[in-house]
Amino acid sequence: MTTRAQVTTDGGLGAEATTLIGRRAETARVGRLLSGARLVTLTGVGGVGKTRLALRVARDAEAAFPDGVHVVELADLREGDLLAQRLCTALGLADPGRAGSDGTDVLAARLRDRQALLVLDNCEHLVDACALLTETLLRAAPGLRILATGRQTLGITAEHVFPVEPLPVPDPAGEPSLGELLGCPAVTLFAERGAAVSPGFAVTAENATTVARLVHRLDGLPLAIELAAARLRTLTAEEILDRLTDRFALLTTGSRTAVPRQRTLRELIDWSHALCTDRERALWARASVFSGGFDLAGAEAVCADADLPAAAVLDVLDGLVEKSVLTHRQHDGRSRYHMLETVREYGQERLAASGGEGVLRRRHRDHMLALTGRAQREWFGPRQVEWFTRLRLDHANLGAALEYCLRTPGETAAGLAMAVAPRHYWIRSRSLAEGRRRLGDLLAAGDGEAGPPRAYALATHVYLGILQGRPAEESLAALDDCAALAERHGDVHAASWIAHHRAMLATWRGEFAAAAALFEGARTAFRAAGLLDAEVECAVKQAIVHAYGGDAGTAARLCREVLTVTEAHGESWLRGLALFAESLLARRSRAPREAAEPARRAIHLLRPFHDWWDIAMCVEVIAWSSAGEPRRAARLLGVLHLLWGSVGVSLSTAPFMREEHGRFEEEVRSALTAAEFERAFRRGAETTLDQALDHVLDAAPPAPGERPASPLTRREWEVADLVAEGLTNKQIAAHLVIARRTAENHVERIRAKLGFTSRSQLAVWAHRKREEGAP
Repeated sequence: MTTRAQVTTDGGLGAEATTLIGRRAETARVGRLLSGARLVTLTGVGGVGKTRLALRVARDAEAAFPDGVHVVELADLREGDLLAQRLCTALGLADPGRAGSDGTDVLAARLRDRQALLVLDNCEHLVDACALLTETLLRAAPGLRILATGRQTLGITAEHVFPVEPLPVPDPAGEPSLGELLGCPAVTLFAERGAAVSPGFAVTAENATTVARLVHRLDGLPLAIELAAARLRTLTAEEILDRLTDRFALLTTGSRTAVPRQRTLRELIDWSHALCTDRERALWARASVFSGGFDLAGAEAVCADADLPAAAVLDVLDGLVEKSVLTHRQHDGRSRYHMLETVREYGQERLAASGGEGVLRRRHRDHMLALTGRAQREWFGPRQVEWFTRLRLDHANLGAALEYCLRTPGETAAGLAMAVAPRHYWIRSRSLAEGRRRLGDLLAAGDGEAGPPRAYALATHVYLGILQGRPAEESLAALDDCAALAERHGDVHAASWIAHHRAMLATWRGEFAAAAALFEGARTAFRAAGLLDAEVECAVKQAIVHAYGGDAGTAARLCREVLTVTEAHGESWLRGLALFAESLLARRSRAPREAAEPARRAIHLLRPFHDWWDIAMCVEVIAWSSAGEPRRAARLLGVLHLLWGSVGVSLSTAPFMREEHGRFEEEVRSALTAAEFERAFRRGAETTLDQALDHVLDAAPPAPGERPASPLTRREWEVADLVAEGLTNKQIAAHLVIARRTAENHVERIRAKLGFTSRSQLAVWAHRKREEGAP
C-alpha cells in the first residue's frame, strides 16, 4: 500500500515499515496455494493491499526457496518488450540487450535448475507480456514459483487466482460493542495509522461510532483508510466523515515514498480506468447508477444502447470483473455484480461529465418500476419467495429510484406507483418506517389532485401507519380523507383497500363483527374486479377475525377455502396466515396443545419472507400453549419482545391479542420468581431472530438449566470461523476442498439462521462466540 517493493537477489526482503493488519488468514491461504501451485495471482481493486500481502507471503516463504525470492515492481514499466530485461536486472544478470536478446532466453537459462520465487508486482498494464513470459519461464524452470499481483488475471492454464477483498468493516446498522469494533481489522488499521500521525489518537467510546461509519464508507479499502487516517493531523474523525462527500478531494495525502498513483485515491482509480476498454469505461459509468449491486438483466435494461448492445453487456461485465472493477457474487443461484462505493462514486463522476446521467437515471427508474410491477403481478403464485428475495436484493436500487422520483419534477406519479406496487414488501422486509416515510415524502411533493393513483398511495401510507401502531382515531380520520378522494375519482380499487384497512382497525379495537363485515365487503369488491390475491387476503383475515371472535364454523370454512386456493396456486404467505387462523380455532376450541402445531407450520411458511409481524402472532399462540412450563413460557415472551422490536413498532403483541397476552404474562410471572422470569425472558430476547425461531420450532423444550444447543452444525462453524478470518467464498471453498457454490450456500444458510444481513455481522458474531468458548 504505502511501502515500495524492494527488488532483491539474495532472498533478503528487509523489514516491513508498517504492520500488516487483518491479513493473517489470507497470508496462510496464499502460502498454502503457493506450496502446491506454480503460479498464484493476487487480484483485487487498487488500494486493497495486494502488494503488502504478496510481500508478507514472500517473506514467510523465504526458507522454502534456497535460490532466492526476487520481487520486481512493474508499475513504472510501460513497454512490454522490456519486461524480460527488467527481470534480468532484478536477478543481477548481465544486460541481455548486448547479446541482441530480449532477455527471455537468459532468464530461462538462469532459472532452469533453480528453486526460486519470483514476485511480479502490478502486472495489470502489461498483462499480455506478463502472461507470455510467465508461461515461458514456468515451462523452462520446473523449480520456479511465481507470485503475481494485478487488477486482472494473467489468464494462463497454470494460474491459480486469489481475489484479495477489502478489510471487514462493522455493520452500520448493528450496535457492536467497543471491544468488537476494536477487533475489526478496518477499525484497527485506522486507529494504528491515526496514532502514527496524531500521537494520542485512539478509538474510544466517544468516537467509535464515527470511526465505524467512516471505515464502512471507505469500503474497508486499506489505502483509502490510510489516506483518511493521515488527515487526523488536521481534522477530527467526525470532520473527515463529514467531508467524505468528495472523497477524491479529501484523500490526497499519501506517503512520499509510494509510487505516484498510490499517493491519492483519484490517481489509483484513474489507473484502473486507463486499463479498461472504451466499452468497459462506458459500462462502469453507466452501472454506477445502481445502488447495492445489480444483475445481468438490470445491466442490459439500463446500460445497453447502440454503442453497447445488450448482447455485448455480458462480455463487458466479464472484463470489469476480471479487472476487479466489479465483484461477482451468487445469491440463491442468481449472479449479481457489485462495485465498491469508492469505485461507484468515480463512475458517477464520469457519467456526470459525459452528460448522460439524466438518461441513465431515468432508465434505472424505468427498470425498477417494471421490476416492482412484475413482482406485484406474480406475487400470488409459486415464485412468491423468489420475488421477495429479488426485491430484498434490490432494496437499495428501489430506494435510489424513489429518490430520483422525489427529486425530479414530473416523476411523483411514477414514484407513487413504484412505492405501492410491492404492496407487501415494506411490511415483510422490516421496512415499515422506511416505506411510510418514502410514501409520505412523495405524497407531500406531489400534486394533491394527482388522480386515482394518489388515493391508493395515500391509503397505503395510512395502512403502514396502522401497522406501526399509530392512534386509531388519527388513522380513521386519514382513511376518511382517502375515501373522499377515491370517491371523487371513482377509484373502486382504492375504495376496496380502504375497506380492508378499516377492517384492520376494527380488528385492533376488538370490534370483530364490524371487522368481519368490512372484510366481506372488500372481498366481494375484489372478487368482482377479478383480483384473486386481494380477495384471498381478505378471506384469510376474515377467518382470523371469526376465529378470535367466536364464529368457529365460518372461520373453519374460510380456512379450508383459502388453503385450497393457495395450494392450487403454489402460494405460501396467505397459506401461512390460514394456518395461523387454524391455530386460533384450536385455541378457542379448548385444545391449546393442538394449537401450537399449525402455528409452527405457519412459521415455516412465513419465515422466508422475514414476516416477523405475523410470525409474532404465531409465537403468541405457541407461548399460550406452554402455560404449564413457565420457564419456557417466559423465554417465549422474550422472543416476542425481540420479534416486535424487529418489526419496528412500539407493540408488545397484536392489538386484538393484547388482553389475553396481559393475562398470560401475569400468570407466567406469578409462577416464577422475579429473577427466574427475567433470566428466562432474556434468553429469548437477547439472541438472534433465527436462533429464537429455532427454539420456537423445537417441539421438545430444553430441560431447566440446560445450555441451548449450538445454532450451527460443525461444518457451519468451520465456515463461520473462516468468514471471521476474512476469507472470501472462493477461498473458503479451496480451504475446505468443497465447491464454491457449496461454500456460498453455507454462508447464506448461516446468515439466514442467525438473522444477519452482512458478512461483517457474521464475522463479529463468530469471533465473539469463539472467545466465549463456543464449540
